[in-house]
Amino acid sequence: MAVTAQDIDPRLLRCFVVAAEELHFTRAAARLYLAQQALSRDIRRLETTLGTELFVRTTRQVALTAEAERLLPYARRVLEAQEDLIAAFAGTGESDRPLLVDLNTDGPGTARTVLNLARERFPDGELMARFESGLTHAAGEMAAGRLDVSFGRFAGLDPVLRNRLEHQPVRLEPLAVLLPHDHPLAACESVPLDALAGEQIYVGAGNPRTLEWTDLARRLFEGRGIALSPPAPLAVGKEEFRRVMAKSRHPVLATVEFPEMPGSVRRPLVRPVPLSPLSLVWRKGFAHPGLDALRGAAAELSAERNWLSVPADHWLPAADATVLGLGVPPGPKSRGR
Repeated sequence: MAVTAQDIDPRLLRCFVVAAEELHFTRAAARLYLAQQALSRDIRRLETTLGTELFVRTTRQVALTAEAERLLPYARRVLEAQEDLIAAFAGTGESDRPLLVDLNTDGPGTARTVLNLARERFPDGELMARFESGLTHAAGEMAAGRLDVSFGRFAGLDPVLRNRLEHQPVRLEPLAVLLPHDHPLAACESVPLDALAGEQIYVGAGNPRTLEWTDLARRLFEGRGIALSPPAPLAVGKEEFRRVMAKSRHPVLATVEFPEMPGSVRRPLVRPVPLSPLSLVWRKGFAHPGLDALRGAAAELSAERNWLSVPADHWLPAADATVLGLGVPPGPKSRGR
């Protein structure tokens, strides 16, 4: 049977390209935010459509067939053309509609401060807040056109997804820890990072929406004897989050502006000062006057409040320093992590 263009779903080509790059179906499925069984099913569908086997799979390894090697450059060109098409028309007719801005959580913080100033600078427009709980989830929504702007750790996104987005560094946010009020460290004005050795800290482990945040914490805790707490029930909304955390009594990794919860105290982390890079993120090629207002507000606040300044004794993953492009050196214990 002859294969026509209508037979090939670009989504299946994306699955194939990622699997071909990883040569490991578990890692490929994680990059695509799919279950491994779903990825295997989609690869089989593509193989059936093309009438050829693409992967040789054993218990030890995955390898490309000769036909897969031949398909790979074609698949990449198709996906690049699709992304160019989306970028070319992403802003068409959208300048008058409300801009959908994800703040991650409903509460005070850097993102809310930027949004408030942008609303002042763009009084005739409508900037609508959304709360998607994490950049990992929001990035997929932006790439699909269901959300316009978000905030978060850009380096923590999958490179394939990053290629479909743009970002503007806003702030290097110092990190803090929320402690139960009767915790031995609660009496300290600040908490040395090594003092948390032996603790289990909540960092959103198990929450698929916040993978970039959990990854930052894992890098920070590595080699310091600090463990990630087991996954907690997914709490939507700040009140539910406070309730679940108060019940578990695990310390919580947060930023210095995160609101304290009942029965807890917030203490900045020091020696070194760990930094969480926050960027304004949007879909590549997207244009909207509200986005211009947000970018201007973010740049103004970053300059006025020195949000991108770096403490001498700081921690920042090398990968983030590179992606930020600010000439920010990684911290003394963060190189290669």
